[in-house]
This record gives sequence, C-alpha cells and structure tokens, in this order.
Amino acid sequence: MIVLVGSKNPVKIEAVSEAFKKYFKNIETLGFEVDSKVPNQPFNDETFFGAQNRTFELKKINEQQKLNADYFIGIEGGISYNFNRWFAYGAVCVMNSKGKKGFGTSAHFELPEKVIKEIKSGKELGHVMDEIQNIKNTKQKRGL
Repeated sequence: MIVLVGSKNPVKIEAVSEAFKKYFKNIETLGFEVDSKVPNQPFNDETFFGAQNRTFELKKINEQQKLNADYFIGIEGGISYNFNRWFAYGAVCVMNSKGKKGFGTSAHFELPEKVIKEIKSGKELGHVMDEIQNIKNTKQKRGL
C-alpha cells in the first residue's frame, strides 16, 4: 500500500506511517511538499481547507508520476476561536484513490494570550513557539 503525505515534515510523515501500520501491512509512506493554498498561519476553517487542498495536490502528483498510491493525507496545523479562547490543533484530511474523503483533528490545546498577540501581529505559531522555547524548527523536530 502506498500512502502519500502532503508534507516533507518528518513528524507528520511518521505520524501517518504509525497510524496506517496499526491497520495495514507493507505500507510505504512518501512525503511531498505541496501548496496548502491557505495562509502560513491558518485560522478556523482555513485549517480544514488547507488539509483538504493538500490531498488534492497529492492526487495530482500521483496521476502525473503514476505512483499508484492508495491514500492521500493532508495535515494542516491551525488555530480556532471557541468558547472565548484560542486553541491550536491539527486538521487531517484522508482521501482514498477513488476520491472518498473524511476529516479528523488532533487534540486541541489552549494558547496563552502572549502567543495569540504574536500570531495576530503576523507570526506563525511554529515560529512563536521556537522563540518561547529557544529552539529552532520545533514543528519538524517534535511538533507543537
């Protein structure tokens, strides 16, 4: 089975690989850099559109390169405003080779006001977290 992931981020690729290996054998997971067609820091529904757009881009790559992939996975990190609070989470779109798709999310966690101020000033959550933790490229090492 071939599974394409709409990212070169090793954290995302490994998460997809682990999930599929729980249910299937002989999995090959390949990551591709694709355009989510949403801002670098998506808000609310943009997060889901970004995940979905990644699957559409993967399907195009699959057809162009004749990879014969079985599944296309788009993962987009974003933030949403709920219950008078801001939350960070990942939206996931899973699409099979016939075009049937579904969505899911990671756990949501509340963001402190100082992080939200930085995001509203135009910074991406990953960069804000790097600054706070004094670490480079958090989202590709262990994720947020």
